Amino acid sequence: MKEFMGEDFLLSNETANTLYNKYAKDMPIFDYHCHLIPEQIAKDIKYNNITEIWLYGDHYKWRAMRSYGVDEKYITGDSTDFEKFKAFASVMPYLIGNPIYHWSHLELRRYFGVTEVLSEKNAEEIWNKCNEVIKSAGFTAKSIIMKSNVKYIGTTDDPADSLEFHQEIAKDRDFTCEVRPAWRPDKVVKIGSEGFAEYIKVLGSTENTTIASYSELLEVLKKRLQFFVDNGCTITDHAMDRVYFRETTEEEVDAILKKALGGQTLTQDEIEKYNTLTMIKLTEMYHSHGMVLQLHIGAMRNNNSRMFKKLGPDVGFDSIDDGEVAKPLSRFLDALESEDKLPKTILYCLNPKDNEVLATMLGNFQGGGIAGKIQFGSGWWFLDQKDGMVKQMTALSQLGLISKFVGMLTDSRSFLSYTRHEYFRRILCNYLGGLVENGEYPADMEMLGKVVQDICYNNAAVYFKK
Repeated sequence: MKEFMGEDFLLSNETANTLYNKYAKDMPIFDYHCHLIPEQIAKDIKYNNITEIWLYGDHYKWRAMRSYGVDEKYITGDSTDFEKFKAFASVMPYLIGNPIYHWSHLELRRYFGVTEVLSEKNAEEIWNKCNEVIKSAGFTAKSIIMKSNVKYIGTTDDPADSLEFHQEIAKDRDFTCEVRPAWRPDKVVKIGSEGFAEYIKVLGSTENTTIASYSELLEVLKKRLQFFVDNGCTITDHAMDRVYFRETTEEEVDAILKKALGGQTLTQDEIEKYNTLTMIKLTEMYHSHGMVLQLHIGAMRNNNSRMFKKLGPDVGFDSIDDGEVAKPLSRFLDALESEDKLPKTILYCLNPKDNEVLATMLGNFQGGGIAGKIQFGSGWWFLDQKDGMVKQMTALSQLGLISKFVGMLTDSRSFLSYTRHEYFRRILCNYLGGLVENGEYPADMEMLGKVVQDICYNNAAVYFKK
């Protein structure tokens, strides 16, 4: 029997152990997509207790607590931070097979030196131990990033953002991690969403204008994107929950936009036409700036309408969609490729049924002398667990080139989530090590070591820089 989360955690053979400990373990982190708040980095926020840094905003943990029957008072409600911590601790022993169990214990070990298994019985003891570490000098947002050996962070930023905190971070010469904005225009693209017209007014005000037509919208977006580029942005990101491709014209979309700005209800056909053309226009802009496009496909968001009205979005009531992907995605990518305006692109799926769809889609649009120009993104959200990661790696290696894979990202709001890179690296090394042990790849450790280090850091460091 192996030791619980021992040195060979998730490593099942000698080759995997060698690959992880010699090549992967000490590689720096290139976290090209996350939801960290730039203001917290700029102000080098210091936390009062472990609940603030560990449970606030963590919808993964919140979902588990609800499933266990924990009252919402102890999740997002007005109970004390210790009561919330104790409530989560009571759930921990029952998270058998859930990645939260491993992530949480990795975080406790790597950042707080806690090797005990968390439960309700020892919750107060661990609460006190973690809080003593937090009170110590240097346990701040920036110190956590530095301790984690993070060299690059790509946040998620709305086109209307002033980027003032990014500018403030860039002035700190003692902070050696690059923190760059990533352009996330979901509120522009999702025309059928509540508050769309109000948002367009806000967007226009950033350029001291009123947006009343589609051409004016595009002009403002061009100016805002240039502002982001001037502030170091090389990455874009879209929550493309459903992939649409509908033939339309700019004149037709102009009428659709004016209808929406006037408060009229749009048809699904109109929504899809606006979405299609706007995505194409935006992506053409990205190509002109040499940026990377990320498409996160397949989320069904805010399913619980009562809780959405009570708590808002991103609080743990999202799930996997089962919509069509292949045909509309192919037409979207081809529309750009046919004009030679397809930028470097990363495709993520939330439904594992689409693994092979995306893994084969990549090969249709590779080229231009760019290694791995079109990427199959790492297991995302509900798939960033052992089974999901292995399936993604298997599909990519069998149908593409895993050696050019840009690797893991945290996709998290927590400064403690960098242990997910360790989790990913152990799974990666075990996957590759298994191929060697099974006689499917030679025991060329120099070559394999290079591939591992490239996936852990080097590929991303090259891919995301102009």
